[in-house]
Amino acid sequence: MHIILLSRRRGATRSLTLDSRLLLAGALALLVLAVAAGGALGTRWAVPAASPEVVDATATEDRALADGARREADAKRRMNAFAAHIAELQARLTRLDALGERLTVLAKLDPGEFDFSQPVGQGGPEVPLADAGFTMPPLRVTLDRLMTRIESREQQLQALEQLLADRRLDEAAQLAGWPVRKGYVSSPFGARSDPLSGRASVHKGIDFAARAGSDVVAVAAGVVTWAGRRNGYGNLVEISHADGYVSLYAHNQSNRVRVGDLVRRGQAIAEVGRSGRSTGYHVHFEVSKNGQVVDPAAYIARAEAVE
Repeated sequence: MHIILLSRRRGATRSLTLDSRLLLAGALALLVLAVAAGGALGTRWAVPAASPEVVDATATEDRALADGARREADAKRRMNAFAAHIAELQARLTRLDALGERLTVLAKLDPGEFDFSQPVGQGGPEVPLADAGFTMPPLRVTLDRLMTRIESREQQLQALEQLLADRRLDEAAQLAGWPVRKGYVSSPFGARSDPLSGRASVHKGIDFAARAGSDVVAVAAGVVTWAGRRNGYGNLVEISHADGYVSLYAHNQSNRVRVGDLVRRGQAIAEVGRSGRSTGYHVHFEVSKNGQVVDPAAYIARAEAVE
């Protein structure tokens, strides 16, 4: 191939001779470079398309993992619910044990017969169930049934506890027993010769001779309505009880309670003395109902039945 070059300044000409084979080789080289560059760019920027089989397998695996996670979370929730249910049952059983022990004391039952710290005695030979179709109920159903039984027993025992407590309160409010722990009756209720003047008189109470300074005790629960000196009685304690009853303890060496104090049966309220009109150390014990003096002997005799 001949190429002629012309010069504008001098009008001269030049000619070049090119080999056609060299031109063809250069063109082929440029074509190869263009194809290689295009392939490289396509490999870098194009997103390869996955086959349908690979896509289905990946989706199935993802669903399986999600299902497994949901099942695990559901199992944990169920276990937590069962644990909370069992904890509530244990708390209720602990309460029933404490309530049973309290009832044993209130009812004065034999502690050995109702020992709530020991398992309940059960046993016997095992006999297989004839019905082969029997299946155990689900755990949640069994726990719910047990909870219902426990709630029923709690209500029944609470009602029984209230009845026993009311009975104890009634008994505590009833006058019973001696006003001293140790002593003897030195003068009964009713007509007698006055120990100081010798004249016929009426004795409104019962005298209990006892050691000087020993305890004077309340014969029933009540409220102190008098604590001080009174003419003829010396140091006196008066206690108001239920149903209009009032008990009186006189000739005390000293009083241990004040007006308004709540006292229980058997509580020491004074010390045995000889204050007031008295010949020696003793307690003058009176009982009145609705303002009328009554013979304390009937209430003293009640002590054995109450105890």
